[in-house]
Amino acid sequence: MKTTRIAGSAAIIAFLLGAAVSCTQSYDTVIIGGGASGTAAGIQSARMGASTLIVEQGPWLGGMLTSAGVCCIDGNYRMRAGIFGEFTDAIAAHYGGYDKLRTGWVSNINFEPHVAESALESLAASESGLTVLKNTSYSGLKHLRRGWSLTIATPDGQSRRIRARVLIDGTELGDVAAELGIPYRKGFDAKSDTHESIALDKALDVVQDITMVAILKDYGADADMTISRPEGYDRDRYANSCDNPLADPSTTDQALWAPEKMLSYGAISGGKYMINWPIHGNDYYVNLIDMSPEEREAAIREATDITLGFVYFIQTELGMKNIGLADDEFPGGSGIALIPYHRESRRIHARVLFTLDDAAKPYEAASPLYRTGIAVGDYPVDHHHHAYLQRHSLPDLHFYPIPSFNVPAGVLLPECMEDIIVAEKSIGVTNLINGGTRLQPVCLQLGQAAGAMAALAARHGIHPSEVGIRELQQSILDAGGYIMPYLDLPKGHEHFQALQRVGATGIMHGEGRSVGWSNETWFHAGEPMTEDAIHLEGLPWKREDLPVITPGMTREEYAVLLDSTLDLFGQRIDFNGNLK
Repeated sequence: MKTTRIAGSAAIIAFLLGAAVSCTQSYDTVIIGGGASGTAAGIQSARMGASTLIVEQGPWLGGMLTSAGVCCIDGNYRMRAGIFGEFTDAIAAHYGGYDKLRTGWVSNINFEPHVAESALESLAASESGLTVLKNTSYSGLKHLRRGWSLTIATPDGQSRRIRARVLIDGTELGDVAAELGIPYRKGFDAKSDTHESIALDKALDVVQDITMVAILKDYGADADMTISRPEGYDRDRYANSCDNPLADPSTTDQALWAPEKMLSYGAISGGKYMINWPIHGNDYYVNLIDMSPEEREAAIREATDITLGFVYFIQTELGMKNIGLADDEFPGGSGIALIPYHRESRRIHARVLFTLDDAAKPYEAASPLYRTGIAVGDYPVDHHHHAYLQRHSLPDLHFYPIPSFNVPAGVLLPECMEDIIVAEKSIGVTNLINGGTRLQPVCLQLGQAAGAMAALAARHGIHPSEVGIRELQQSILDAGGYIMPYLDLPKGHEHFQALQRVGATGIMHGEGRSVGWSNETWFHAGEPMTEDAIHLEGLPWKREDLPVITPGMTREEYAVLLDSTLDLFGQRIDFNGNLK
């Protein structure tokens, strides 16, 4: 009788254990944070055959593009790469073409946040291998021998155990990486650490300003949409936001535009305006990175009050009472963004540290990181510190001159932990170059590369750090992305990939230029090919291995010949761009 009871109990226990295991859902890729990077990562991972889950704590996908209301794209207008290009194409189709997106002068691509969210939702929904859970939290994150386990809690009160082969941190502030104890930098780096020419001598724990964006709408000349006077409102804070009777040009070093010009900065369709104004407007200084959730919430309330104060100033002091908070943007129709616009995050200690000098002079850098490029950017190095009271003690980064650039693959991977990829603004970059890598087009591309890396790791049964860089780059090219920031050929051109591959080997170099708001790099495809255009330092080929340059041959023609003659991506390289 006793034996029977034991056997029966053992059977019950075995059944219960089996049931518990059966309740665990397994995915190749799990992304925590459905922001710009996280959404792109999920789409790309699923497209490459990996079972993929996005866990987003808020109600919208898209992060800074949607929930934060930053609905005016910064740069990459001529390099609409991969999922970023698909996203902008969908936006343009909604409004009737790219010309319809030139509504505000801060950007060539302006849109309503809810339209952007719908476009991303559609892209995500088209992938059968992608599951998206919004308004969902996670807990109990644990690194296993291979992969990860965690528990998620959905809005309906259900909890699920999740197993992930590869984890991607797509959060706005790198909170997953921090929870796991991955070391990180924050604020300004010391020159002794990064060796950048204009870095500070000592590190300084100062990050870029945040902004709680508002979307305003013109309700018609006779409307009075004036909000209640916000608590703590001080009109003097906004006096120098534009040219108005309260302004005092002697007390500011920033331009004073006409009120109408200020408002049209972020004009979007539907008679609406994005209020993300850096000139004595609604930028707000606070370092949220290491705050508790409660401290963050209190600081965000303060930032929101600053934005509401600016709206009240526009309505009362500038006489625009007909311009009110949009009632058809964001869930609940408040007109105030769901999350802050974070311009800076934790920055992990990654396998590669990408610096401002690496971007400025890629062919002169200590390591040829450009050979490992996975994303491209062309916007100036743009830092926002006007709300920081001691801003004049910081480096002058008013569009520091660099050419367009690519971001190396190694910035996605922590140097001390496997099976996790870190994206968005928490990658291995310095504070200075973060001013160029933080922008929407770059973060979308970084997310796409992270998703491709995760999918390849799952496909081959390896760690993400073991994924071949050339295989990763080719997957990006096949997805319509850029790995080199060349403007010569559009991505659909028959020779586009050949030029990209040749450039990524370093056999032939491009030429970068700093051109104000839109920096450039050219392969000079149509120019005559010359012997001195060939660079073989650190490469596996000898001059006699290369095809002969014939009279009248262009650089493009020779690049295509190189691509067809040599196995350009057949060599394995490390994260520093050197041969393994």
